[in-house]
Amino acid sequence: MSRSFVLNKKRPLSLFEGFGVEMEYMIADSETLDILPISDNVLEQKAGSIVSEISAGNMAWSNELVLHVIEIKTDGAAMDLGSLAPAFQEQVSDINSILETHNALLMPGAIHPWMDPFTEVKLWPHEYNPIYETYNRIFDCRGHGWANLQSTHLNLPFNGDEEFGKLHAASRLILPLIPSLAASSPIADGERKPFLDYRMEKYRTNSLRIPSITGKIVPEPVFTKDDYDREIFRRMYRDISEFDPEGILQDEWLNSRGAMSRWDRQTIEIRVIDIQECPAADIAILEWIVNLTRSLVEEKWISFEDQKNWSEIDLYELLMAVVKDGEEAVISNKNYLSMFGLSETSMKAGELCETIYNHLAPDYLFSIGSKKHLDLIFREGPLGRRILSALPEKFSREDLYFVYANLSDCLKHGKAFEI
Repeated sequence: MSRSFVLNKKRPLSLFEGFGVEMEYMIADSETLDILPISDNVLEQKAGSIVSEISAGNMAWSNELVLHVIEIKTDGAAMDLGSLAPAFQEQVSDINSILETHNALLMPGAIHPWMDPFTEVKLWPHEYNPIYETYNRIFDCRGHGWANLQSTHLNLPFNGDEEFGKLHAASRLILPLIPSLAASSPIADGERKPFLDYRMEKYRTNSLRIPSITGKIVPEPVFTKDDYDREIFRRMYRDISEFDPEGILQDEWLNSRGAMSRWDRQTIEIRVIDIQECPAADIAILEWIVNLTRSLVEEKWISFEDQKNWSEIDLYELLMAVVKDGEEAVISNKNYLSMFGLSETSMKAGELCETIYNHLAPDYLFSIGSKKHLDLIFREGPLGRRILSALPEKFSREDLYFVYANLSDCLKHGKAFEI
């Protein structure tokens, strides 16, 4: 939950006028790579007192639910996505400099590969603790679905119902494809999981006690503020009220769909993005997401009216296939493929993403660094696939240590993880 993040402090932004980006990283012991719950110490060392958030130029650092995770984010709107890679990398370096004094480092990856989230988790004990304690009381925040999942969030602005409707229609349609580029969590509990994006599998199930909070990950087909309030917010608040009589959690950030509509900041927040090995890799994926979203808003292949017709159930089925198998998932929904001007009856998700990229590249801006990283993903697979390729078929804790030490080095130096 990023409570104080505001995309623009002066005026509402219209579609694609600015972007808000948040990246979550684990804090690990620099020798063992075990988690180290010291985010409060890091923020205190930076600010001079324990705070939940601190500005760092045009960027900010903040706490998360658990003490072994720290978030780096844009402080307001960024006008140019491509320029954010070095800005985030600079913050990574600054945090790592502080962590060196604690024999610690930042570690990337959407799930820690051997952490036991039932015994090792420590919740943030300072400001906002009543919120976290209420979450813990209702849902039990132990387990991977709460205590061990790191992601990148993309906030896209809208101004008014008309822009919201267009942006919401487009963002719903692209959610199923994102894990084919971004999945980075095939390992947990020291073993390979049957999902390339295990983070999303656990995220999907972390609020099952109150299913309306997460829904089907893909939001319901609602395209105005009033409809969203009636179909999503009111149902969610009603369902949690018996567990939360004080109303501590009855705010729009309770919504955990993969595309969260944030009316307080007039953005849609995309949450179906595993954190990558370095900020430049995340920015490459975000550029792909933004350009595809823009093309749909501009009705490049399919009309707005036709975009609205997709049910969350059909899109959820596509999403879960990609969460499981990543870029290797076969998409055989001809109607979905035809939305991108394709006549094929089936196509692997990774091939579809590359085909879309090739269609977008001539007309939409991709930075040079993002082009290189997307080429790597299309050639060697998303980070989760590359992690598996770097491991032997039967791997040991030592093998995992070697790979994740390499990933931490990639983050430190801002370089891609290549096989």
